[in-house]
Amino acid sequence: MIVVMQAGASDKAVDEVVERIVQLGLNTNIIRGTERTIIGVIGTSFKAELAEMLASAAEVDSIIPVSKKYKLASREFNPVATVVELNGGLTIGGSEVVVIVGPGAVESEEQLVAVARAAKEAGGHILKGDVFKPRASPYAFRGLGLEGLKMLAKVREELAMPILTEVHSTEEIELATTYADIILIGPHNMQNFNLLEEVGRTMRPVMIQRGNSATIEEWLLAAEYALNTGNKAVILCEGGIRSFDPSTRAVLDLAVIPLVKKLSHLPIVVNPSQATGKGFLVPPMGLAAIAAGADGLIIEVHPHPDQALAEGPESLTIAEFEQMITQVKNITRARKQAL
Repeated sequence: MIVVMQAGASDKAVDEVVERIVQLGLNTNIIRGTERTIIGVIGTSFKAELAEMLASAAEVDSIIPVSKKYKLASREFNPVATVVELNGGLTIGGSEVVVIVGPGAVESEEQLVAVARAAKEAGGHILKGDVFKPRASPYAFRGLGLEGLKMLAKVREELAMPILTEVHSTEEIELATTYADIILIGPHNMQNFNLLEEVGRTMRPVMIQRGNSATIEEWLLAAEYALNTGNKAVILCEGGIRSFDPSTRAVLDLAVIPLVKKLSHLPIVVNPSQATGKGFLVPPMGLAAIAAGADGLIIEVHPHPDQALAEGPESLTIAEFEQMITQVKNITRARKQAL
């Protein structure tokens, strides 16, 4: 349920409405616009007389029911697009397209520095580096852990690039938040609700990648878990959904970009590397995602993809990434002109 206050409603009137809601054991989410204040009512159940009681309160304009299971993630609850702010004035969800770059896994300081410097020079904004790698085989490379996080932090200090890294368990959260600026919840953990809540409570920006067989509603409900902790810095990530066709790792769902922007206020980035699993498909699919309205891209880059310990086939070389960035800038300019 949404309570829309009259234009120019006083703080006293807003506080009185909030007090009535809280007295019934419900929570509120207050959105103050330039002209109106909107109060979202959050709870598992509502008393029948609640809408009538609130409608009669001073300076209330209207009551709007929300039928969706997700509330805080809903565009109805918050009609203003969320812009997640990072250190250094960088934002995700603003007017600029954000490019997140990094290897599939942090392997060495030499590898990380080479990618980061090239990314920064070409116009990349955020450094992605995974140091915890759950693998299907216990003999595969499983990441450098703390050592890798320290490498990421060292590169951040040199290049002033925020860090994105993925966590897979609650035990990894404290370590990751000591070093990383954004915490990624990968597709396999999209419905790990304890993990979503614990990451949300850190109040660090959290990115939630859609599970490869998850519906949009399930994805937004996952975001709801993080938002419900009070953390408003939540970012969505589309990285492909399961298909019957083995030609690509997954199918990159580009239609989800404008659809989610209609349903939700949360920013959305796209990972064409993980979705396609093939390096030569990354540039065209990434450009298509930007044209469709994505707020950013995640691109996996490696100095020598054929020697990568993880995600080599989907990684671009540094030269390929530099060429792609030029194309991304062209599409971004065209999109702004179209708007």
